[in-house]
Amino acid sequence: MLGEFEYLVLTAAVRLNSAAYGASIRSEIATLTGRVCALGALYTTLDRLEAKGLIETWMGDATPLRGGRAKRLVRITGKGIAAAKSFYETVERVSHGVSWAGNRESAMA
Repeated sequence: MLGEFEYLVLTAAVRLNSAAYGASIRSEIATLTGRVCALGALYTTLDRLEAKGLIETWMGDATPLRGGRAKRLVRITGKGIAAAKSFYETVERVSHGVSWAGNRESAMA
């Protein structure tokens, strides 16, 4: 089972497609969630996802725009797509019939 942040990283990588690399994934997550993630947390998660076989990464060409640094490009694998789909379906299934707006007061009682 994926964690929430792993799911966000996979989703951002799919949305970005061929433009998926560390900084663009970080920016996409911030845009979609309003939360900024630390670069260290992102790269640790990318390493973990790659070790699990859920993504593939490789180094792109160095560019003058990035001061001669290369981008670590990211592509989700078939196994990663299946894991993200399973995570999403699980959240959807356990949330079925729950109205969070209506449960606030009863949860606090």
